[in-house]
Amino acid sequence: MPVTDEFEPLEDLDLAAEEYTRACAGAEEPARERLRAEFVGVALPFARRLARRYRGRGEPADDLEQVARLGLVKSVNRYDPERGSFTAYAIVTITGELKRHFRNHGWGVHVPRRLQDLSLEVAQARVALTAGLSRRPTEEEVADRLGVPVADVREAVVSGAAYAPGSLNAHAEGYDGVEVGDLIGADDPDLELVDDRASVERLILRLPERERRILGLRFYGNLSQAEIAQELGVSQMHVSRLLARALAWLRQAMLTDTLPPWSGADETDHRLALTTRFHGDAIETRVSGEIDRDNAGHLRDELLTVLRDGGRMRHLTVDLGGVPLLDAAGVGVLVTVHQAARVRGVKIKVTGLQAYVKKIVAASGVPDLLTE
Repeated sequence: MPVTDEFEPLEDLDLAAEEYTRACAGAEEPARERLRAEFVGVALPFARRLARRYRGRGEPADDLEQVARLGLVKSVNRYDPERGSFTAYAIVTITGELKRHFRNHGWGVHVPRRLQDLSLEVAQARVALTAGLSRRPTEEEVADRLGVPVADVREAVVSGAAYAPGSLNAHAEGYDGVEVGDLIGADDPDLELVDDRASVERLILRLPERERRILGLRFYGNLSQAEIAQELGVSQMHVSRLLARALAWLRQAMLTDTLPPWSGADETDHRLALTTRFHGDAIETRVSGEIDRDNAGHLRDELLTVLRDGGRMRHLTVDLGGVPLLDAAGVGVLVTVHQAARVRGVKIKVTGLQAYVKKIVAASGVPDLLTE
């Protein structure tokens, strides 16, 4: 006995269930089937009202009503009068069938049942809190209302987006005859750089450790040349020279099929060369190359060896005409050698200072080393 009126009268299902139970007590099987069909017909409006509560959630209303009717039939078949009210039992059974339908058919992407139920609870809590607070509630407020951790609320919100995911084949608004999938993705310009990056990586591994470190600090650590100089204990000018040389070598290596030679392959003293000449009791040592912290110790040892093995040497001249760069470590070497020469009674002078080196030595406070 279906009723389609939106404002259909409410039936007393508990009373109808008692009458149905008494009538079925002494009835034969055919009569029970008829009584059962009549009772289900009386309860159909009740099932329809429960189904209407779940409208607007992406599932057709007819499907929801069919699921509710199935739940109603199960309620009638399993009802035991000794367990209490039929209405309460039917509500639990029909609602369970409706929720199970949404879990099995309503979600476009499979989500664990716990998150499915929690996402619905989160949505309902947000509606209630919005009405009470006159604003959108925070995740902490929703979690407090539901008595769950905030992390679970966030996970439920993310999972809720899987209920009705958009289709890539859907029509893209604002475009004529274009699907959403056609607008997603584009040629990645970085793909063309994959080979170059792999080549540069292999070439960098061929550089000396110091140059690799400078490149790393500059382009990965995002340090300035001055900061790198402070890190390495050398001058900013020296860092600039080393960086320029390494980049020039990498550029040349990338543009040629044959690996170009690296002039600084020997990290011990590759930029340092000493030539010593003896003139009676005078010795002249010519130094060429850059002097920094990496090879200052080698220069010190060589000059001290000249002093020690110089015999009756009375004069030592250190010609730095071939030294374009001298850092604090190099100045320290000159001071050490100067002091050792004074102990041995040897006069020492430094000549041929280039403009930059001369400025560094003068700024270090040892102008007596500039005696020509």
